[in-house]
Amino acid sequence: MASQGRLSVPLPDDVVYIEPHPRRVQAVRNGRTVIDAERALLMHRRHHPLTYVFPADTVIGIAAELEPHVPGHVVVPWGSVDTWIEEGRRLVHYPPNPYHRVDCRPTTRQLRVEVAGELLVDTSETIILFETALDPRLYAAPQLVRSDLLRPTATSSYCNYKGVATYWAAVVGDVVIEDVAWSYSDGRAGTITLQLVK
Repeated sequence: MASQGRLSVPLPDDVVYIEPHPRRVQAVRNGRTVIDAERALLMHRRHHPLTYVFPADTVIGIAAELEPHVPGHVVVPWGSVDTWIEEGRRLVHYPPNPYHRVDCRPTTRQLRVEVAGELLVDTSETIILFETALDPRLYAAPQLVRSDLLRPTATSSYCNYKGVATYWAAVVGDVVIEDVAWSYSDGRAGTITLQLVK
């Protein structure tokens, strides 16, 4: 993820930052737990995804690589296990970054989206989502969106911070625009918010 800020002095590419990560991290391979650790470390390196680093005695029955920056600790390649779990939540792609923020705030910023002459949404009752290194996004509650003009698509995506996104196509007469919006469940049955691509 590209940074939108800057440091007063550029960091060398070979700088490695390692910090305690006191969350419970588990890894499962072939139905068997091969890592169950509450003493993991996180290793930050430029141009690399975050990496878990484990005390060697917490990794059982799976190949691991010694981490030269942390004696007595090892790294397990992400793809060498079937499932990674942090505090009970299944992870995809990478460990969550403790410095990555996702903040949602009620706002009166206007969200207006029109497709083929039909208004999908036109409201100032929005939620703005600020997420580290990304542009702000406006979301609208489903009752404010012409959901009769939307249908779910086969597209989905996963974010370690927001969960699984469902994508929607706009259908106005013969006009179909795929993936014009996406939504995240907020944990309450049947309740979603939509972010519409402008």
